[in-house]
Amino acid sequence: MLEIKHKDDGKKGEFYIGDNGQRLAEMAYTWAGEKVFIIEHTDVDDTLRGQGVGNKLLERAVAMAREKNLKIIPLCPFAKSVFDKDSSIHDVLK
Repeated sequence: MLEIKHKDDGKKGEFYIGDNGQRLAEMAYTWAGEKVFIIEHTDVDDTLRGQGVGNKLLERAVAMAREKNLKIIPLCPFAKSVFDKDSSIHDVLK
């Protein structure tokens, strides 16, 4: 399975799959205070489409939110649609 990596500079961050600056998939977010982050966009390369990669990226974001007692604002249409359909992750929804 593809490894999901995480990068965060304190202002922005991303969960991503890829190496050497090449992203096959990414979910980018921006911090909105100390306890809230905004998922801005999700992008999955055509070679990975249909494999649930976007959902796996969102699962990592939700896991981080739960682990660090954070809330998520899903501005990204994909992330918002998953939050709308899956009430089991509403505990991290802002």
